[in-house]
Formats: sequence, structure tokens, C-alpha cells
Amino acid sequence: MIDLRPVAHPIGRILTVLGAFMLAPMAVDWWHGDPHWEVFLQSSALTMVAGLLVSTATAGRYDHLSLHQAFLLTSGIWLVLPLFGCLPFMLGMPNATFTDAMFESMSGFTTTGTTVFPALDDLARGIHLWRAILHWAGGLGIVVVAMVFLPVMKVGGMQFFRSEGFDTLGKVLPRAGQIAGEMTRLYLILTGACLVTYLLLGMSGFDAVVQAFSTVSTGGFSNYDASFGAFLGPAEWAACVFMVLASIPFIRMVQLMRGQARPLWRDTQVRAYLRWIAYACIIILLYRVLWLGQTGDPEELLRETVFNTISTFSGTGFASTDMTGWGHLSLTVLIICGLIGGCTGSTGCSVKVFRYLVLFEAVRAQIRRMQSPHRVYPLRYDGHPLEQDVVDSVMAFFTLFFLTFGLLIVGLSLTGLHPRTALTAAWTAIANIGPVWGPEITPNGSIAEFPTSAKWLMTLGMFLGRLELVSVLVLLLPRFWRA
Repeated sequence: MIDLRPVAHPIGRILTVLGAFMLAPMAVDWWHGDPHWEVFLQSSALTMVAGLLVSTATAGRYDHLSLHQAFLLTSGIWLVLPLFGCLPFMLGMPNATFTDAMFESMSGFTTTGTTVFPALDDLARGIHLWRAILHWAGGLGIVVVAMVFLPVMKVGGMQFFRSEGFDTLGKVLPRAGQIAGEMTRLYLILTGACLVTYLLLGMSGFDAVVQAFSTVSTGGFSNYDASFGAFLGPAEWAACVFMVLASIPFIRMVQLMRGQARPLWRDTQVRAYLRWIAYACIIILLYRVLWLGQTGDPEELLRETVFNTISTFSGTGFASTDMTGWGHLSLTVLIICGLIGGCTGSTGCSVKVFRYLVLFEAVRAQIRRMQSPHRVYPLRYDGHPLEQDVVDSVMAFFTLFFLTFGLLIVGLSLTGLHPRTALTAAWTAIANIGPVWGPEITPNGSIAEFPTSAKWLMTLGMFLGRLELVSVLVLLLPRFWRA
């Protein structure tokens, strides 16, 4: 029998913090005379009471977390928090069903950024701030999960990153606090720098907070129907910088803060990520200019291409223009970018650059073995040898990811969605990206017109994709509960 107390206790404490976060949008609505502040007060009270009851009932000293408990904790956090995070939407918005509220909350916590609300410009300031807080909390949470829990659980090759000084086996909870402290400090610095930059570039205080929270978390929620199109100009270049910073390994930036710059500059994953971004921007820009004949202000064309490409690649999901007018090749390149995603150990989404590098290395070694069957070709990544269990774990992840992606496309198609809508909805959900393209999409890019079944399928896809699939699917095995 699995002892659930070490799992429930931290979830209860995190719920209490989540309830405290709800007081910020409550204060904003109260200050502006919006009666919606009462909804946040009620939601905060319910969440904090639930969190305090759970944490008090399971109080104790937990220095050890078993592998089974680690799996349950990671999945439990991303199920329970969105459930309580949807309360302000469900209680305060008459037209929002539980399905819509849960979808929006899951989209926020998983930093996907797809919205179910068809008119963002009409929402209360508190709701906009709460959506941004969901992003910000989810972005920080996924970095801690990637650095603490996934290496222990050997999910998708993440055990390789235990060699980076995060050997947490058998002492997850004490190390979680230490690592979370390091990551939180870095996260706060990035958020503050992004916020100040946006203010200096002319954004209002409220707009800067919302966009900064969404940028640093690579989430993509905006408080305008036009998304980042409301801030054309230098703010787009600034957003590009912070989206890239948020999607490279946080451990490298922590090392940089300690005065160790070499690991960042020499990181194979970072170099590949920046190189692939450049390739994608060049291909799209040349196609738009030479094939589609889209000319005009060169700086505007370059800025538009770079911003939206980085936004898709990092999984942020901001949009400053309608990308469906960029032609089929451009959209294909953007879909490929989304299926690659950011770097491991960042707020970035999708498969991650690290896994593609391992895949390419394994394919290259296999081709060499075919040419010289008797030679041994050791696999290496970033100068370190790759153990076979890391390679096997990465291959298993690829198989599960694209199998789930295909099943999501089929499932969404069966709900009646247009094939292109089903494809991009499955893509944006499983890879936690944000934009969906198709005839059922509203002018502001929301999925408000989707059937209820399609919204739940996307909610499931976002949940699976954010937690690296394996850490969730293993809970469905009877052996897991018998162990």
C-alpha cells in the first residue's frame, strides 16, 4: 500500500499558496471598483481552507519520497491545482461552464496559452491578472519538476541530468526545497527584468505585469484579443530576448549568476536551439519575400517573422499577426518548430532539443554500425557518454509522444472539427504551444466554438504533454499500484 501522506502534504501546502495568490487579483478588482473581487475572495478562502486541512491532516516529517510517490506527486499537483485554479472562472463568469473553466485553468498551469474566452478585451482586470499568475506559477513549477522529479523517475532520458549536480534519489523533498530556491531567485530576476523592460518601452504597469508573467513562463496569455499585436515595435524584440532566455536551461543561467559563463556558451543544447531558431527564421523570411512576394518595411517584416517564430519555437504562443497568411511552407516550419520546443530544464515546451540531439546521435551511430558492423560507436552528448537506458528512455518518449499526438488528432476529428483544426489543436495541446488554426477558431484565436468533448480532449492532451507523458501513463498500469 502506497503511503499518500508524503504526497498529500506538499499538495496541501501548495494549495494554500495558490489561495494566497488569488488575493492579488482580488485587490486589483477591489481597487478598480469591480464587484468581481468577491469571487476571488470566495475562491481564495475555499482554496486556502482546503490546503490547510490537507496539509494539517498529513503533517509529519517526510525526508524520503519513494519512486511511486514521486510519480503520484507530479501528476497530483497538475490535477489538483488546475481544479482549484478554475474556481474564479467558474464562480465569477456566468457563461463559463466547468469545462471552459477547467480548460482555461489547465491551459494556464501547463503554460499552453490557448484560451476558451472569445472576447478578452471585455474581461475584468482581476481575471487577466489571474490568468497571468497561473502561467507564472506553472512555469516555475515545471522547471522544479524537470530538475527534481523527472531525473529521479527516469522519464524521457531525464536521468542524464542527474549528472548536473542534482542527484536527488532518496532525498527528493529536501533537495526540492534547495533547488526550488535557486530556480525561484532566477525566475524572479528574469520576471523583474522583463517587467522593467516592458515599462521602459511604453507599456502601462498592468500590461507590463501580464505580458512579463506570460513571457517568462513561455505561456502566451495576453489581456488583449490582438495578443502581442497590441505592442508592435521594440517590445517585440524585447519579448524575443526573454522568450529565448526562458526556454534555455535554467541550471546554465544559475551557473552564469555564480560567475560560471563557460557552461552556458559551451552547452550543445543551447547552441543547437539558437541555430535552429535562426534556420527557421531564414527559411520563413525567404519564402515570404521570394515566393509569396510579401514586401514592405524590411525591419517590420524581419521583426514580425523573428517574433512569431521564436514565440512558436519556445512554446510561448504570443502572436503579433495572422500567420495563416504566410503560406503553407511557413506554417509547416512553424509546426515543426513547435514539435521541437525549447531546452530541457526550462519553461519551454514540447519534445525538447535535448531529445532530438540524442535521437540524431543514435541514428548516426546506427548508420555507422551498418557500414562497419564490428566497430563500437559510443554515444556521447555534450562531451559526456550516454548510457543505454538514457537512449532507450528517449526513444520510448518519442514513440509515446507521436502516438499520443496521432490519437489526439483522430479523437478531435471525430468530434466534428475540420481536419486542419484537429491537427493544430492536437499539436498545440500535446506540445503546450498555444495557437490553433482552422475555420472553427474565433477572431481572437480562442476555441470557444469547439464541442465540449474536443475541449476535454485538449485538456487531457495539455496535461499529458506538460508532464512528459510517461510520468502520467505509468499510473494507469496495475503493476504500479501493486508494487
